[in-house]
Amino acid sequence: MNNPFLIHSLRFISLLLLQVVICNSINFLGYINPYPYIIFILLFPIRDNRLTLLTISFILGMLIDIFSDSGGVHAAAAVSLAYSRPVLLKTSFGMLYEHQSIKFNLTEIGSLITYITLGALIHHLVLFSLEVFSISEILLILKKTLFSCIFTIVLSILIIVLFSRNQR
Repeated sequence: MNNPFLIHSLRFISLLLLQVVICNSINFLGYINPYPYIIFILLFPIRDNRLTLLTISFILGMLIDIFSDSGGVHAAAAVSLAYSRPVLLKTSFGMLYEHQSIKFNLTEIGSLITYITLGALIHHLVLFSLEVFSISEILLILKKTLFSCIFTIVLSILIIVLFSRNQR
């Protein structure tokens, strides 16, 4: 299975299904919910067109919104994450990103954790800010962001390590 389009299509569908079938029904303590669909945006190929990533991220977010009945907050958060991805890549991987030579399944685990953590923080902060949409509820936004982010990071790293083709 070396066809990149097929691999990314399967990743898109499987993460979408994982999110809407399993993770949307997890609501631990009333505000902790994992969002592993961000893995698709984070692991999208570096050399592909940025507009393609933004469009696919919007579609993925809208599909999550349709199944979750959440009114567009996932689409906005997914597009924000896709838009900020070059900065996250440069921050996490440095010169590897400059030379366009990042292979996510071969990178150091520390850089990968940094990358996923920063991406999850941006995504969740945008998501919960738009969901709550009240500056007076900033503590609730930060609490939901922090705890959901921890759960998402752990789940995302487990998924990436388990399904990585090249074992570290």
